[in-house]
Amino acid sequence: MNARKLKSVIEGLIFASSDPLSPDSIRKAVPDASRDAIKTTLDELESEYSERDRGFNLIRVEGGYQFRSLPEIAPWIQALKDSKPWRFSRAALETLAIIAYNQPVTKNKIEQIRGVESSSSIKNLIERELITVIGRDDIPGRPLLYATTKIFLQVFGLNDLSSLPPLPATEEPDL
Repeated sequence: MNARKLKSVIEGLIFASSDPLSPDSIRKAVPDASRDAIKTTLDELESEYSERDRGFNLIRVEGGYQFRSLPEIAPWIQALKDSKPWRFSRAALETLAIIAYNQPVTKNKIEQIRGVESSSSIKNLIERELITVIGRDDIPGRPLLYATTKIFLQVFGLNDLSSLPPLPATEEPDL
């Protein structure tokens, strides 16, 4: 398959997929293309879309590639869909950040960091499928362990957890 045809096929596959499409998934759909050719084509497409003055880009998210509309056109998309963007309370955002940076983490540890009870925030985040229970800790009482989900990565446009911004340095109190 020539490079032009491969680019067209990959573009169509990503367009047709509702979830981010990984290079391995593309390789399964196009077995006669090499991994290097697929990676090169994805890099070219990503670059081409970022240089265009269009309403969407091809971005890396959750270990794959997906077409995403530009944030600045969100008001028009929301008007079309007649939906409201997700709103998070401060408590929910704090809880989500603690889980994202400390996962896997117990409810006790979340509450220790926040300094307040967090059951409601945890329940809300589970209902939105941004966090999930991934098991139990091996300490007395066997508390649940929480971690973020793939939906978390999608909602926040992250390729993986290493894409999270670094935490600011904290100052040590003078004694």
